[in-house]
Amino acid sequence: MRGLWKLTVSAVGHGVRCVPFRLHSGRPPAPLGARILTNPDDVLQHNMWDHVQWSPEEFETAKQKAEENSRDRIPVEEQVRYERDAHQYWNGFYERHHNKFFKNRQWLFSEFPELLPPGSETDHTSGGQKRGDTDQVSRGSSHIASLSDSPEVLREQQQQQDTSYSFAVKSQETVAFPGQHASFRILEVGCGAGHSAFPIMKTIRERDTFLYCIDFSSRAIQLVKEHPDYDPAVCHAFVHDVCDGASLFPFPPGSLDVILVVFVLSSIHPERLQGVVNRLASYLKHGGSILFKDYGRYDLAQLRFKKGQCLSDNFYTRQDGTRVYFFTKGEVHQMFTDAGLEEIQNLEDKRLQVNRGKKVVMRRVWIQSKYRKP
Repeated sequence: MRGLWKLTVSAVGHGVRCVPFRLHSGRPPAPLGARILTNPDDVLQHNMWDHVQWSPEEFETAKQKAEENSRDRIPVEEQVRYERDAHQYWNGFYERHHNKFFKNRQWLFSEFPELLPPGSETDHTSGGQKRGDTDQVSRGSSHIASLSDSPEVLREQQQQQDTSYSFAVKSQETVAFPGQHASFRILEVGCGAGHSAFPIMKTIRERDTFLYCIDFSSRAIQLVKEHPDYDPAVCHAFVHDVCDGASLFPFPPGSLDVILVVFVLSSIHPERLQGVVNRLASYLKHGGSILFKDYGRYDLAQLRFKKGQCLSDNFYTRQDGTRVYFFTKGEVHQMFTDAGLEEIQNLEDKRLQVNRGKKVVMRRVWIQSKYRKP
């Protein structure tokens, strides 16, 4: 029946093998992309298709693959180094790849128009693909301080950091700070080499807007500052560990209009996430928003992991020592609402990513969310 099936296309020798799977169900698409595959013969016409509906069989297959690659877990005593040496792993990543591993996220303003002050209109177009990053490159690297050797001690450390943070916020001076002149302020967490920052800088000039960029990696911040498009008149980039509750930002609580966290929180240990979101939320103005995009559960990147790379449920380490967690909509909602924010958008963004040269179709899952401080 027309409209019930899609094609998975893969190269087999010199031919093409097609396996049926479900097409878009005909329901109205979410407000996120509109390229819907309705004719299986068109699957190779574009690099990405939106709003893919999985069949129960496809979901079960993905779930089984994730369960299989999670059975053999890295011993807890060996996991310590992934926390202790996190900055070294990320510095090594940027030292190897510099700023050539990512593409600038030109899709930011089409999916997150909140990045512009109210009443602004952007001439910034998506320039082709309005997509999330690919599986192994979407790695915001805002990270974690050293970790103890058990979940119980980790939770205790988190509570101690939260207590220190609460005291520090109360005692922080709110006098002069970078970007104080701006009426609209943005913080990007885990800016990497600037692939969101530079499109934002280009767009916010002459808009009475200021951007703060932070990353756990000192090498990443160095790359941002050395870039010819870095403009200290509209941006302040600095090294910061968002998991360190005692480390203050150079701006006061309640001073930000937007916080951007794109493929960043997935790199943080799940036990640390709520504390990070709580602290970030405290820097929002009332009415300010956190804009979130990250890996969803059973994304292709999760299913590709081999046995022995799993740290804990849905949390893995890559070959280079960096880590990644895969979220559900429910977890994201709980995390942000527990920080006192209200939901504006929370979508499971399922797409088909197509390698047209190799005739391979890949199922991608991302979570895209927007939460506002009342």
